[in-house]
This record gives sequence, structure tokens and C-alpha cells, in this order.
Amino acid sequence: MGASSSIVQKGTSEQREVESLAASTGAMPMLQNSFSKLVNPQTNAIPLQSLQQVFCLNYKKPDCEASNIPDCFPGLLDHLGASIVDLFFITGREGVSWIEFLRGYLKCCGRMPASMALNALLRVFATTFTKAGLPLKLEFESSDDDCKISGSFLATDVLMLLWMCWTMLWDSSTSRCTKGKENLRLPDVNHLILSAVVSCTEVDSGFNLWDCGISALEVELPVGKFLTWDLTTVPSLTDCFTHFVNVRLQNSVSSEVKSELSSSSLGKIPPREVCNIHLLTHGRAWAISLSLKGTISAEILKPHLPSDSDETLENLLYRSSFHGRGLNRFWSNIEGYHGPLLFLVSAAAGDVHEDRKDKNFVYGHLHPTGRAYEPYPKPVGIAFGGTIGNERIYIHEDFARVTIRHHAVDKLTNLVPFSHLRW
Repeated sequence: MGASSSIVQKGTSEQREVESLAASTGAMPMLQNSFSKLVNPQTNAIPLQSLQQVFCLNYKKPDCEASNIPDCFPGLLDHLGASIVDLFFITGREGVSWIEFLRGYLKCCGRMPASMALNALLRVFATTFTKAGLPLKLEFESSDDDCKISGSFLATDVLMLLWMCWTMLWDSSTSRCTKGKENLRLPDVNHLILSAVVSCTEVDSGFNLWDCGISALEVELPVGKFLTWDLTTVPSLTDCFTHFVNVRLQNSVSSEVKSELSSSSLGKIPPREVCNIHLLTHGRAWAISLSLKGTISAEILKPHLPSDSDETLENLLYRSSFHGRGLNRFWSNIEGYHGPLLFLVSAAAGDVHEDRKDKNFVYGHLHPTGRAYEPYPKPVGIAFGGTIGNERIYIHEDFARVTIRHHAVDKLTNLVPFSHLRW
């Protein structure tokens, strides 16, 4: 059955306007095919249950990199599909009509300001929480897309929101794969949650924020401050939802939705072991990708999502455990590369009383705020490695130059204008 037999060709001006908006997203062919596949020919509408099934998730025993998974989280995911349909798709007596199907899609994935997209995501989250019977201190003033939101989040609420978004992203990748089976693997997002807590609340100075469990954080994050944190720190978070909706509707066109999950080379390692083997864990990679847009974001996250390709680390330039330790080995692998570069370093301080030469793992210094006299002023800038005055990488105060020393006797070999660097 073609799309033309299920969709009225000569509609009202209202229908033509909605179709025009949907066409501007570039998704009209997919929407026509999806509607034609799901529609009941007798009523010319999509049955409610069929549309809910399109967005249904079913992950009963997910794994996690570090944190324990709350017992309520798998149950929360069970209500996601119904929440999306109830919020965005107006259902008539016969089901969801063509025009309401398009309207629902535009509310989820249409062109809109970032604040409205975040509003939509939080509506899905709050509605899913309510359907799961979980408490949440969020209130929406009206049903408008840009209405004011009041209330607050707990740290555990932020955890659930981030994991729900990751699950939608993970599912969008697994549904495109054809080989093997792999369970949902949740990232360690404690660092993101702590970032939100620090940005949105005033924590007692005597409280060790970095040495506590998320479940022990009983502070409330005002929703206004949380929205600001989200839009500035993780602006790509809403993309998880829009991508999920697009992929699920695209998959509904196929007669058999690909339900088998993939087995990537990284996924073969248990999630807690991944934390210990790779510096770029699921959680760290996702946090970086959420702050970026475009192909760079996708490249960083690529090795951490299911894929049919076994070459998940094909863009890795250097790893000390594989290529060998030392600056010579490092430079021989990255020299000549002119693309964006992500540099991850892990270090641990040794005995503070040990007389080592290279004490300057990561160094940063500014001019003192007062006018105190400094007989031996320290260099002002940011540096990595070496010792003060003989840093391996030194970014000068004005960010106009970067001095790089990589010879055994600290011979100055490169003086690179900062504006020409690609990170």
C-alpha cells in the first residue's frame, strides 16, 4: 500500500501548512512511509497501541560502568513509549490521523529553540516518572511548548534523566545493527551529576563532594539553574530524544524491526573493566560529545555505541599501553596529523616527600590578585609535564603561543601560534 492511498492528497489549508513544516525538516518521505505502514486502512488512522509500540523500550537487566542501578530504572523505561504518544500525538476515536501524526512529529523533532527542545525532553521525563509511580518535584504551568517550569531535581533524578537519554541514544544505535546481541550498558555519569550539583547549589565547604555516593546527595537543584546548566554544559542532550524518535519511525517502515542488538569490540569487555582499561570510558566520551555538535561529537562516541564494524578504534593515534611509553613514541605517532585531537592523560601523585625532577604533571598559574612582590615569579600560563621553566607543553599567558619541548635535553623545537592549533 503506497503512501498516497492512506494520505488525503487535497487537504485543508491547515493540513498543507503542517505538511510544509514537516517537509522543511527533510523527513517527509520517511513520515509518509511510516504512516502508510502503521495506518489502519479502514479508519485511515494509526491505532494508539501501534504507535506506542513504535517507541517502546524493553531493557530488563542493564549493566553499568560504576554505579549501582536503581531497581526502578528498568520499570521507568517501560513507560517511555506511552509517555511520548500521550504528550505529543493527539488521538481521536479511531486513532492518530495523518495531520496529528505530523503535528506530533513536529513537537518532537521540528525546528525549535534549544529551550523548547529541552522543555519537550523534560515533559517526557516527568510524564514517564508519573506513569512509573515515582515522585518528582517538577511542575509545568501549562501545556504550551515554552511554558515555565518550576520545582527542583534531586541528584538521583538527574541520574535517571541522563540514563534515560543515554538509553534512547544506545537504542538508536542497536536498532541499526544486525549482528550479535548486547544488553543495555549504562555509563558512569557521576561526574556530570556532580557538575550539575556544583553549578546549581551551594554546597557546604566542609562537605567532600567527590567522596560521596549520588544517592547520599540530598540537595535540591532548582529547575531554573538546572536548565541553565543543561543548555551551557550538555547542549546536545536533547538530540538523544529527537534521534530516537526519528530512528524508531524509520524502523517502523521495515516489515521486521531489527531487534537484535550488536556486539562491538569494546562491548565485549564488561563495563566495569572498561573503566579500568580505557581512559575514555562510556561516561567520559558521552560527556565530551554532549558539549559538541556535528561529526566530532559522533566520532568521539562512536567506539562506545554498538556497531556492525569491528574497527571501533580506527582513529586512535596513540595509546601508551599499545605504542609504548615516552615522548619520542608519542610524537612519532601524532606528528603530521592536522585534524582535531583529543588528548587524555591520567596521572597519580607519588610520595610527596620523594625527590623527583618532573613534578609538574599539570601546571596553571595566574598573576597574583594583589600587588605583593615576588622575588622569583612563576611563569604565568598552563603547562603539562617537565619542570617549571622546562615544561613539555606550555600555553603562554595570552594564548597566542604554545611552546613544545620534546627532546631529551629540553631543546626548544616548536613555537606554534595558538590560533593555528587544532584540538
